[in-house]
Amino acid sequence: MEVSVEERLHEIFSIEKYRLRLSQLAVTGGRSIQVDFEDIIRFDPELAKMLVEKPDVYLRALERAALDQLRIEAPEYAEEIGGVRVRLQRLPENLKVSLRRLGAKHINRLVRVEGIIVRSSPVKPLVVKAAFRCKSCEHVQYVMQTGMLMRAPSLCEACKKRGPFEFVESESEFIDYQELRVQEKPEDLPPGQLPRWLNIRVYDELVDVARPGDTVAITGIVRAVQESIPRTGKLRTFTITLEVNNLEVYGKGPETVEITPEEERLIIELSKEKDIHEKIKRSIAPSIYGYDDIKEAIMYLLFGGTPKVLPDGTRIRGDINILLVGDPGTGKSQLLQYVQRISPRGLYTHGRGTTAAGLTAAVVREKGGGMVLEAGALVLADQGVCAIDEIDKMRPEDRVAMHQAMEQQSISVAKGGIVATLNARAAILAAANPALGRYDPNRTVAENINLPVTLLSRFDLVFVLKDRPDKERDAKLTEHILRLHGGFEEEVKPVIEPELLRKYISYSKRIKPRMTEEAMEIIKDFYLKMRSAGELADSPIAITARQLESVIRLAEARARVALREEVTAEDAKAAVRLMRASLEQVGIDMATGKIDIDIIMTGKPKSLRDKLQAVIGVVVDLSRQMGMAEEEAVYEVLERDYGISRSEAVSLIEQLRRDGTIYSPRHGFLKKT
Repeated sequence: MEVSVEERLHEIFSIEKYRLRLSQLAVTGGRSIQVDFEDIIRFDPELAKMLVEKPDVYLRALERAALDQLRIEAPEYAEEIGGVRVRLQRLPENLKVSLRRLGAKHINRLVRVEGIIVRSSPVKPLVVKAAFRCKSCEHVQYVMQTGMLMRAPSLCEACKKRGPFEFVESESEFIDYQELRVQEKPEDLPPGQLPRWLNIRVYDELVDVARPGDTVAITGIVRAVQESIPRTGKLRTFTITLEVNNLEVYGKGPETVEITPEEERLIIELSKEKDIHEKIKRSIAPSIYGYDDIKEAIMYLLFGGTPKVLPDGTRIRGDINILLVGDPGTGKSQLLQYVQRISPRGLYTHGRGTTAAGLTAAVVREKGGGMVLEAGALVLADQGVCAIDEIDKMRPEDRVAMHQAMEQQSISVAKGGIVATLNARAAILAAANPALGRYDPNRTVAENINLPVTLLSRFDLVFVLKDRPDKERDAKLTEHILRLHGGFEEEVKPVIEPELLRKYISYSKRIKPRMTEEAMEIIKDFYLKMRSAGELADSPIAITARQLESVIRLAEARARVALREEVTAEDAKAAVRLMRASLEQVGIDMATGKIDIDIIMTGKPKSLRDKLQAVIGVVVDLSRQMGMAEEEAVYEVLERDYGISRSEAVSLIEQLRRDGTIYSPRHGFLKKT
């Protein structure tokens, strides 16, 4: 290497900024220094080019120059550590390579790759300087280690014999080593393609910096590792891996989306417009006609409320969960896929092809025989949106995995000796088809869909999309679809472009709206009025504290849409209206016409529960004389004392039989279990 290049490298570290960073190493006990690649380009473009093309040669030279400068700044510390690692950051965009494009031309070159961590191995010690003792003359000699296989000396320096040698662990030097698996980010994935992944190797202080679910930018040298077949030999094919020089965790927040000052100005201008809520609503799936309330709810889901951590450590979620139940052909899947596209961090999955491990986390056996965690969809969608289509088609044992994620926003795993809790702070937008093909208005929402009430009650809003013939609406819908197919694309052009809307949502996450007194008053009035309706002895409970929290989240999300720091009375009114609209669709007891939240909470309206209770009471009373109740006598008492007709009594008894509450000890008789 030319002397002039060595001198130029020394000049970089004589810049005030780097002299300060080097002198801080002695105070913090660090062994590496961050160097901005932009500074190297500004300093010497030719040197920057050589660093990319021959990183092995020039990185070592850069590290020697850093150590020489450290000897000037802190001589004692320089002697103690004996070497400084240089970590390169802020590589220009032209050095950024997508995981998909990494190939033969990049081998042994410096690149920058972005992706999402899906797996991490346990941390292991890796020997860098191995000490070997000659068994003949007891002489100890050292061998610097490179590659993944340990190299022993071929000849003893003292007695010149060819061994045998013994590895001396106590005199060898080790560093921490970890393997990570990086996968393409969901938003970078070309349609219809499987995500590509890459195993990377991290050393020293970079181990355990990134965990599954983190979005990372990696600077490293591309290496090719030869593949081999046991007992056959080495193949001509090689596996690409990355030897990491620097790893920057972007964090998971959607705030990490890059926004230029020009875009920021445009976003702030947009937020000041009076009809901003209407504009964003019209920008959500404009090709789908109608569904104003649903699109408004989806807008709030994208922006989200403010998560809170109370002084006692309790966490209240800010994310909004929405369930769409609808007849076939009502556009549910298209809505879900559009939401996944405009969300700063969105994932789409289908109930039919989803397992519990795929949703939460899988424990996989790695090459060395150890067990590692691989993040699933809800973990990867952390601080984003997870759209689950046809949630009713999931197997019940897989669906259970969602319970904890929806309320606690975390996922606990205890498999294969691994016990861990992962974050899953995702808003869930789910769609389900009615169990009987079409939504039956005479049955409750729990009877209409094949979902347990424990899961149903965790959704903030539930909407029903019914396909009913309506002359006026059908005429408008027909015209809309025909114009769409006729090439009138301007009809469905979103008011705000999807790319800008993504950045707008991302920008809004910086704002944490607070409740004003007026907003609190409106929400309080709504809640107390709904609760008071249930105070009468035979009245159903119309609302619970869970819905109160949902209204607060919706109001905060509406304030966030307009980038406001405060939740106004107008926001509270809009949130209350939407909650009412949802309750009127799914929480109405058909028998009484009253709103009954138990339909969502327990699957049965109060009126039905009262009747079932009456049946059980009659069976128990009549059983006191003979030990069991005669079925005919039960029908008579129910009709005489409770006004329940025989046909209704038959269906109630059948339901209690299915639930296992009563049984027939012998034909024509009933008994409570």
